[in-house]
Amino acid sequence: MKDIQIRPAGEHDFDAMWSIFCAHVASGETYPFTTATSREAGHAYWLGPDVASFVATSGGARLLGMYRLVPNQLGRGHHVANASFMVSPSAQGAGIGRLLGEHCLDEARRQGYLAMQFNYVVSTNTAAIRLWKKLGFSIVGTLPKAFRHKRLGFVDAYVMYQMLQDPDHWPTVDA
Repeated sequence: MKDIQIRPAGEHDFDAMWSIFCAHVASGETYPFTTATSREAGHAYWLGPDVASFVATSGGARLLGMYRLVPNQLGRGHHVANASFMVSPSAQGAGIGRLLGEHCLDEARRQGYLAMQFNYVVSTNTAAIRLWKKLGFSIVGTLPKAFRHKRLGFVDAYVMYQMLQDPDHWPTVDA
């Protein structure tokens, strides 16, 4: 794992990112996107304005996974981050998700976010749920039958949350 680098994503990464995105979307198990999602929509999701995306590469070349970091809400909810992650199917189980998750939490703190929220973690995605719990997230809500799983039909989705800083040390809020 020592030859793995995580760096900001760029236009030159998008073909590989699109390939990973399409593999996850085709599985129909973890993301609400459909196979009808256009390349342009995928590009906007990962590399659009106000999106901070990062990629994990092996030896500086092969793209192993990626994440995007954005505010969860506008205005008065802007202090809470939201992130999405995808690991290449050929790299799953190698710890790439954990590396990306740890990097993302550090990056969110560096950018000044005070908390992080995942709005839609599919309940059958047990590897992701286990990882997020190990990294300090808690399930704070269940959305009953909110995800239409390709094989299992309607399954629950979770909202997961983590404070990134002690709320007693958060900045004073203006009215």
